[in-house]
Amino acid sequence: MIKTKYNILIIEDNSGDYVLVEDYLQEHFYDSEFTNAKNFNEAELLLKNRQISYAAVLLDLTLPDKNGKELVEAMLSFGLDCPIIILTGYTDIDFSIKSLALGITDYLLKEEITSSSLSKSILYGIERKNAIIELEKSEKRYSDLFYLSPQPMWVYDSETLKFIQLNTAAMLHYGFTEEEFLCMTIMDIMPKEDYSKAKEVINIGRKEKKSLYKGVFRHLKKSGELIDVEIQSGPIQLGDNMLRMVIVNDITEKTLFENQITKAIIKTQEDERYEIGRELHDNVCQILAAAQMTLGVLKKSSSQPNIEYFNLCQEYVSLASKEIRSLSHQLAPVFFDDKSIKETLNMLLTSFNIDNKYKISQYYGPVLDEYSLSQEIQLNIYRVLQEQLTNIVKHSNASSIEVRLDVNKALHFQISDNGVGFDVTTFKSGIGLANIKKRVELISGEITINSSPNKGCTIHIEIPLSNLKN
Repeated sequence: MIKTKYNILIIEDNSGDYVLVEDYLQEHFYDSEFTNAKNFNEAELLLKNRQISYAAVLLDLTLPDKNGKELVEAMLSFGLDCPIIILTGYTDIDFSIKSLALGITDYLLKEEITSSSLSKSILYGIERKNAIIELEKSEKRYSDLFYLSPQPMWVYDSETLKFIQLNTAAMLHYGFTEEEFLCMTIMDIMPKEDYSKAKEVINIGRKEKKSLYKGVFRHLKKSGELIDVEIQSGPIQLGDNMLRMVIVNDITEKTLFENQITKAIIKTQEDERYEIGRELHDNVCQILAAAQMTLGVLKKSSSQPNIEYFNLCQEYVSLASKEIRSLSHQLAPVFFDDKSIKETLNMLLTSFNIDNKYKISQYYGPVLDEYSLSQEIQLNIYRVLQEQLTNIVKHSNASSIEVRLDVNKALHFQISDNGVGFDVTTFKSGIGLANIKKRVELISGEITINSSPNKGCTIHIEIPLSNLKN
C-alpha cells in the first residue's frame, strides 16, 4: 500500500470503467481521493479550480464533448504540473506515439490494465514529472543567474573558442551586439600582444577539462578601449557539449588606482635616494677631498718614518671617495643630469664590475637614439638592471653578463648570465624578481624569464612603442 495521500482526477464518461479504475487504485493508494469528471467541460472547471492540486490525471480519449487529438491538445494547454495518463479502449500505435511526443506521460489500453500496472504508471509519472519540474527550476535558476547577473558572463567553446552564449551585462560592457559576439572568438577581444598568454591558458583548459581558472587579462571593447579584467572560468555541460563559462570583473580602475599608489611610493623613494646620493656626492665627497688635501700638507712636515702611514691614510681616503661616488651614482642615476640611457647603464655596469670579476658585453640597437625615452622608463630600466645585477651577485655564480637594449616593433631590454640558473616551473620568486615584475608592469611592459638548472638565466622585457615617447 502507498501511504502518501494523493488527489487523482479520473476523466471518464463510462461509469462502469470509472468504478473499475477506482477499485484498481484503492488496492494500492491508501486514503487517497478520487474525483470523476464525465466530460471535458467538467474537467476544465475542476482543473481551473486552483484550490485542489491533482497528483495525476487519468484521461479517457472519447468524451461526449471532445475526443482524440483535440482533447489531448486541450488538456496539455492547461500546463499542468502533474502527469496525464491516457486510458483508452482503442489501439492506435501512431496516435499513442504522437501523444507521448506532445507531452502525455503514458498511454494504456483499458483491457490490459491491472491494478499493479496502473499504480506503477501513476507513480512513475509523478516522479518523472517532479524530476522535470526540478530540472526546469534548475535551468531557470541558471538562466536568471546568467542573464540577470550585473557582471559580464559568457559561455564559449573551448575547441573553436567561439562565443556560444552572452548575458546582457557582457553586451552592455563591451559594446558588441549578441549577433556580433556570436560571430567572434574570445581571441577577438584581446590585444595581439596577449595572444601567447591566452593560448597557454586555453591549452591548459583543454588538457584539464574540469579545471577552474582565475587570472588577470587585458580585453578590448568595441570602441577600442583597453581594460584590465579578472576572469574566473570553469567547465559547464550544455547538452552533449562540454563548454566553459567565464565571469568577468573589470578591475581597470582598481589597477589604475593601485598603480598610482605604487608610482607615488616609488617616486618618494627615488626622490629620497636622489637627495641622499646628491648629499654624498656634493658634500661628503668634498669633505673627503679636503681631508685629502690636508693630508698632503701634513705630509710635507712629517718625519720619514710616518710617511708610510700618511700614504696609507691617503689611499683609504681616496678609496672611500671612490666608493661614495659609486654609491651616489647608484642612488641618483646620472640621467637626471641629461645623460643618455646608454651612458647611464654603462656607468652602472662599470661601477658594478669594479674588480673585473665578470665579463660584461653590451649591445644597443642602432635605432635606439631615434626614440625619446621618458624619464620614468629610463629609471625603471635602470632599477631593473640594478636589481638583477644584485640577484646575479647573490645567487648565480656567473662569470659573464650580457645586456641588450634595442627597438624592433617594441623596446626590448634583455639581461642574460651564464650562472647556475633555476627551474622556472618550481621557482618561487623573491623580493628582487617581484620588484622587477612590478616595475615592468608600471610601464605597461611584458616580462619573460627563461632559465633552467646550470643553463643561466635570461630576463626579457618588452615595452610597446606607444609608451616610449615623452
